[in-house]
Amino acid sequence: MTQHEYVFIAISVILGLALTRLLHSAAGLVRAYKRVTFHWATALWAAVIILFILQLWWVGWELRTVVEWTIIDFFILVIGTIFVYGAADLALPTEDYDLSNDKELVFLTHSRSLGRFSALSMLGYFCIGPYVNITMFGNPPLLSFMFPIVGCILVLLIALKPAWFEFLTVLFAWYAILILYLTA
Repeated sequence: MTQHEYVFIAISVILGLALTRLLHSAAGLVRAYKRVTFHWATALWAAVIILFILQLWWVGWELRTVVEWTIIDFFILVIGTIFVYGAADLALPTEDYDLSNDKELVFLTHSRSLGRFSALSMLGYFCIGPYVNITMFGNPPLLSFMFPIVGCILVLLIALKPAWFEFLTVLFAWYAILILYLTA
C-alpha cells in the first residue's frame, strides 16, 4: 500500500460520510414532501456541495503523485474534508418528525438561517486550497490564492447577506463549474 492510498482512506471515509449525510437529508425531505416548502436555490446549493465533494475526491487521485507526505499534509487534508462534511450536513433542512411545527422544512428559511453555517464550512475548505495547491501540487502562488479567494468571498457573502442567497447561489454554482473544469 502506498502512502497516498493509506492517507486517502481516511479522507475517502469522511467524503463518503458527507455524501451519505447529504443524500440521507434529501431522502428524509422526499419522505416528508407534503410538509416541505421547496426552493430551487437551496436544492442548487446542495447540488453544488455534492460537486465539491466529488471534486475533492477527484483531486485526491491527482495527489498520488506526491512522493513524500507529512503529518501536516495529512492533517490539512483531513481538516478540509471535515469542513466539506460540515457543509454537506448543514446544506439541507433536516426532518425532525415534529408534525406540529414544519418551519424547519422551509428550504429558503433554512438556507438563510442555519444553512449559512454550511457556507461558513465551505469557507474553511477554501482556506486549505492554497496550501494543497502550492505545497503539494507545486502550482504558482498567484493562481493558488486567486481561485480560493473568489470562493471565500462568495461563501462569506452567502453567510453575511442571507437576502442575496438566491443570486449568490447561482454565482457559486458557476464558480463550482469553473473549479471542476480547472481540476478535471
